[in-house]
Amino acid sequence: MQAVNAKVTRPLNVGSFVDSCDNSGAKILKIFSVVQHKTRKGKLPCAGVGDLVMASVKKGRPDMRKKTVLAIIVRQKKEFRRPDGTRIKFEDNAAIVVKDNKGNPQGSLIKGPVAKEVTQRWPLVSKFVKILV
Repeated sequence: MQAVNAKVTRPLNVGSFVDSCDNSGAKILKIFSVVQHKTRKGKLPCAGVGDLVMASVKKGRPDMRKKTVLAIIVRQKKEFRRPDGTRIKFEDNAAIVVKDNKGNPQGSLIKGPVAKEVTQRWPLVSKFVKILV
């Protein structure tokens, strides 16, 4: 995982539901932890674009349901700022399911746009991306 230049806001709290935008078999994920994220005592961790989260599969294929998976957030509704001053926001919140901490995607296809910050931080994800924003 590499650092990102953009000032990414973190709008997805623990307990948030996000759509899965790959063909891994999961449809809806529930975030229950953010990997490598520290907060102060009593505050729940939040996730933004490019963050690695642990999630449980709420809807999807029967063999994927009720499983704990690692996922990377690729889109968020809340706008975030890039160093050149532009502000980026997407239509929905979405994530992709990955196999390990290195960012190897479990599916072979990613649907929809993906933030440029995600491909900078996770180079293995960029191989499966069609549209970059």
